[in-house]
Amino acid sequence: MVRQDAWNSDEDLTLAEVVLRHIREGSTQLAAFEEVGHKLSRTPAACGFRWNSAIRKKYDTAIQLAKKQRKTMKVKNSEPGVRFAEATENRTEADNGASKSVVEAFDEVITFLHEQKKCIETNGGVSEPEEFMEAIEALKQENAVLSQELAKMKDDYELIKNDYQLMINVVERAAKRNKTTASSPS
Repeated sequence: MVRQDAWNSDEDLTLAEVVLRHIREGSTQLAAFEEVGHKLSRTPAACGFRWNSAIRKKYDTAIQLAKKQRKTMKVKNSEPGVRFAEATENRTEADNGASKSVVEAFDEVITFLHEQKKCIETNGGVSEPEEFMEAIEALKQENAVLSQELAKMKDDYELIKNDYQLMINVVERAAKRNKTTASSPS
């Protein structure tokens, strides 16, 4: 018997997609639970419980990827042009409402560029897409190895199954012989 309020795979998928999107966009999981609750006519608490008890473990890799994407988006949003525009528009209390000087804005841009250079140097100059491609290639190789192992195990299973059936046939024939021998008069 299935409960009326049981979660189905489509609802689980909706929950995972919305939570991962919120993580990517830098939002909170609570906001995701509220959105999913509204979509699925469930409480945010029920969505949060389902996420934490059953779904989150299945999407561990996707969560890490979403966090990386969020970090990448933050870096893109603070590219030199954007950061320069923000620097020139920001007002500080010390300036009494006056804009930062262009020199200060350039100093911020230069600092940002130095930080980016350090990040690239510490990552060995390898960009994220290259890392993902390497990871995908490694997973493809692992998949090929596992596929070969599975095929071998299927073959081994068929052999064992056939041997077992032969053994059952031999035991049945022996039982029939014993029956006929025991029932025949001496």
